[in-house]
Amino acid sequence: MIDFQEFYLDNGLRILVHQDMSVPLATMNVLYDVGSRDENENKTGFAHLFEHLMFGGSANIPSYDEPLQWVGGDNNAFTSADITNYYISLPAANLETAFWLESDRMLSLSFDPKVLEVQRKVVIEEYKQNYLNQPYGSASIKLKEMAYQIHPYRWPTIGKNIQHIEEASMEDVKSFFYKFYRPNNAIVVVAGNVLPDHVKRLAEKWFGPIEPGEAYVRNLPVEPQQQAIRKSELVADVPVHAIYKAYHMPGRKDDLYYTADLLSDVIGRSKSSRLYTRLVQEQALFSSISAYVSSNIDPGLLTIQGKLNPHVSPETADKAINEVLQEVQEIKISEEELLKVKNQAESSLIFSEMELLNRGMNLAYAALLGDPNQVNRESEMIQAVTPEGVQQMAGKILRETNGSTLYYIPKNSQIA
Repeated sequence: MIDFQEFYLDNGLRILVHQDMSVPLATMNVLYDVGSRDENENKTGFAHLFEHLMFGGSANIPSYDEPLQWVGGDNNAFTSADITNYYISLPAANLETAFWLESDRMLSLSFDPKVLEVQRKVVIEEYKQNYLNQPYGSASIKLKEMAYQIHPYRWPTIGKNIQHIEEASMEDVKSFFYKFYRPNNAIVVVAGNVLPDHVKRLAEKWFGPIEPGEAYVRNLPVEPQQQAIRKSELVADVPVHAIYKAYHMPGRKDDLYYTADLLSDVIGRSKSSRLYTRLVQEQALFSSISAYVSSNIDPGLLTIQGKLNPHVSPETADKAINEVLQEVQEIKISEEELLKVKNQAESSLIFSEMELLNRGMNLAYAALLGDPNQVNRESEMIQAVTPEGVQQMAGKILRETNGSTLYYIPKNSQIA
């Protein structure tokens, strides 16, 4: 059970406090309700760019990392299609340093042209390293382009076209900042050896004076239901054939999300999953294969990916995958098989909550989804999934007409 208290500041900033007096630490997690899905399709990659820019100096603090290191703290951040998340861990006695740092960059960045140029180059290099120069690096980009026709999930977090970052102006940056990085578009969670009243005083002192922004009303296009099989091939300089398959599934706010999540575990979470057992161990068609879900807030994707063994054709391997998926749709899984993946999910949940920082992150994300108490109901929602529900979900989302399939073909392939 993760206990917490919650309050709002007059400027709309939502703050949650999770007290754990058993540790000498405190963490601050600042979640901004902006991800790559909120970008203009002609100016993508900005949410990820801001993950970098936010460390380049703020209104009154030229160096973010240095003062934090002086008090024994560390920090990092990440961006997804749905959120941008910043976090700090430090000795609880130095908690006010975190408030000082985070409030100043929420107030305003320095908007130094030199910082923009440096971080622009960093992002461009990251794009090249992770997508252009990495074997199979473009697979996720291509798969999203196939799966999504109109929803902004169709481009990656780093951006649809790196030219958008290359051409980003300071006015573009300022506009994005003042639209999304406002107190009324953020959730702050303070966790650890802290007193709620003290946190409230610090919040009012440091965040209270910051002016709210205009309320952001999200109005994204709804992806239409896929009605036909989508397939594509990509020839690249890779060592072996690979297959990527994506199926539309419920988003995080849907009551059936956990059923789809456990379905992915049944077919491909571990070496005891159906795909691995059948296609790696028994038939030796793949050297590796797995399945996972995207966990997006809007309807996301259940993805299967695998590397083929030499001399196995993509068509043969794909047919074998489809046979396993068809079986899950036609024959109800046993209580024992479902219990196994429930136990795996429960273990992951328990281990994640052992870390103070993870508890803070999970609280912030649950609050964004609509109810911070959801962190305390996840186990209940996992246990509520039934074999009948898994079979129904398999029939709903593992249909071939709901899927996109990408074959990654090595150059000079000898397979006919």
